[in-house]
Amino acid sequence: QVQLVESGGGLVQAGGSLRLSCAASGRTFSSYAMGWCRQAPGKEREFVAGINWSGGYTRYADSVKGRFTISRDNAKNTVYLQMNSLKPEDTAVYYCAARKTYSYIDYTKTTTYDDWGQGTQVTVSS
Repeated sequence: QVQLVESGGGLVQAGGSLRLSCAASGRTFSSYAMGWCRQAPGKEREFVAGINWSGGYTRYADSVKGRFTISRDNAKNTVYLQMNSLKPEDTAVYYCAARKTYSYIDYTKTTTYDDWGQGTQVTVSS
């Protein structure tokens, strides 16, 4: 099990940028596939972006492709989500998630992930 702590959320105007960080505990972070998911009020949690253990494979939801970038720094036990060109519909609580595996997984399913952070609020004003 890995403990995950997100940071970097806040209030931003439409068109602006934010960078979310997710710090993981433990010395085996490099063996985890990581993902970012979000949940807006009244909606189900949805996949945003995923990255494999080495950072060599990434996957994005169509709604964020070309605007968001996921990356990781295994030396710092941290995964990032750079969010550019933000829209009001990006407003949600953003969660970091982890699955201990070196294998390919379906990053797009929230049920893929075993460990979750507490979430960080992102609000985009119009």
